[in-house]
Amino acid sequence: MNNIKSIIEGLLFAFGEPLEIKEISKVLNLSVDEVNQCLEEMKLEFDEQNRGLRIIKINNSYQLATRPEHYDFIKSILISRNQRSLSNAALETLSIIAYKQPITKMEIDEIRGVKSDKSIETLLQKKLIKEAGRLERPGRPILYVTTDEFLKFFGIETIEDLPDIEKLRDIGDKYEY
Repeated sequence: MNNIKSIIEGLLFAFGEPLEIKEISKVLNLSVDEVNQCLEEMKLEFDEQNRGLRIIKINNSYQLATRPEHYDFIKSILISRNQRSLSNAALETLSIIAYKQPITKMEIDEIRGVKSDKSIETLLQKKLIKEAGRLERPGRPILYVTTDEFLKFFGIETIEDLPDIEKLRDIGDKYEY
C-alpha cells in the first residue's frame, strides 16, 4: 500500500493540476474505490504529520497544494499582491457568476447595473471563469461558469460548498448602510 501511495504522490506532484481519480485508477490498474481509499488515507497522513503539502479534492479530482497557513511565506516569494488580488468589481462579478451560473454578460450587467466587460476579462485571464457555450437565442450570448481554479482559489471542493446566499442576505440585513 505504501508503494501505491508513493506512486500517487509522485503522480500528483508531477501533474501539478487536479488529476481525476479515474485517471489515477487507470494508471495504477486499481479500482476507483481503492484509489479513493488511498487518497483519503494520504490526506489524513499529510494532516497528522503536518506536512508542508496537503492533498485537496476538487470535484472528482485530487491535487497537491500547500497549506493555507503557509500562504504568507509562499506569497512573499512567488506572487506580488497585485497580481493575485481582485478588484471589488471583479469580486462582485465573480460572486454573481458563482451563484447564478450559467449566466450571460447581459444578465450580469443587469444585476450589477453597470458594464462588466473588464471584470469578465480579468476573471477569464485568471482562469476563475470560463465560457460554457452559447444560448440559442438572438445574438447567441456566451454563458459563463466558474472553473476548478475558482474552487482552488477559494479553497472549496465543489460549488455546493459556497455559503448559502439566503444566510448571507440575512446577515447583510442586520447592518445598516
